[in-house]
Amino acid sequence: MIERDRFPRPPLVLVANDQEWSARSLESILAPNGYAVLRAYTGRQALERARAAHPDLIILDAQMPDLHGVEVCRQLRSDPRFPATVPIIITTAGPSGRAQRLEAYQAGAWEFLGQPLDGESLLCRLQTFLVAKFEADGLLEESLVDPVTGLYNMRGLSRRAREVGADIARRHAPLACVVFSAEPSGAGSGGEVDVTESVGAVLRRHGRASDVIGRVGESEYAVIAPSTPARGAVQLVERIEGLLKATEGGEVKPVRLRAGYSAIPDLSAARLDVLQVLTQATSALRSLMAESGGADAPRMRAFEEVPPASS
Repeated sequence: MIERDRFPRPPLVLVANDQEWSARSLESILAPNGYAVLRAYTGRQALERARAAHPDLIILDAQMPDLHGVEVCRQLRSDPRFPATVPIIITTAGPSGRAQRLEAYQAGAWEFLGQPLDGESLLCRLQTFLVAKFEADGLLEESLVDPVTGLYNMRGLSRRAREVGADIARRHAPLACVVFSAEPSGAGSGGEVDVTESVGAVLRRHGRASDVIGRVGESEYAVIAPSTPARGAVQLVERIEGLLKATEGGEVKPVRLRAGYSAIPDLSAARLDVLQVLTQATSALRSLMAESGGADAPRMRAFEEVPPASS
């Protein structure tokens, strides 16, 4: 039985198994002990449901009809959308010797179990794994860093913005904030996750040490650039776009970038804080994205160029 006070909610377990008797046997162990159970019948269905439902734990059968459980585990572990904190257990009615265990562990499984399963032992393992999982999730929520890109999340960005703002105001220096969206454009091999990883890598590698850089939405990013005038903000966007489109082999990636920015010549004289300037840059981006995005549509907009709201 789950120690309910150790978990914020009933844990959701994804059971991926095409053998009805085996899946029902697992469900008969889990459901009476407080677990919510989601079923999948193939490896590909397990991948889809794991990414959509965000289960707290996954139990994969090794012998599924389309993909081996180890391959499903390997694909999930290589997917940045799938949290590394989710325990994956692989079960098998087939061989379960040292070679099979090593293959499962190398793919990222937390445990590899032969059938038939010992229900009491399984429940003890799940309890231990889920305590670790929920504690890790709590630490991630308190983190200042976005786990996919390695950039600041909104919490981290806000904290660093206040620190930077105090220094900029004291020096009466200029400040620019840029908020941009980067998405796949047209047909290409890269999808949303690919672009997200590319943005994170480019900004980490090429961002100035003095800049505060973060991910502020699913495909939106912010750069707070101290001592940067308006022209510097425009050049920053152009540089990021060029870096995102270029690859090591010289191929041009189909990436569409749109940006809003706000540049303040003297932050102290303007009587604004950095988060207000960041909000202005976000408003400029929102205004740009609300318009039709044809080939001739503008890619950048200053906050001063945002049309007034109609009454």
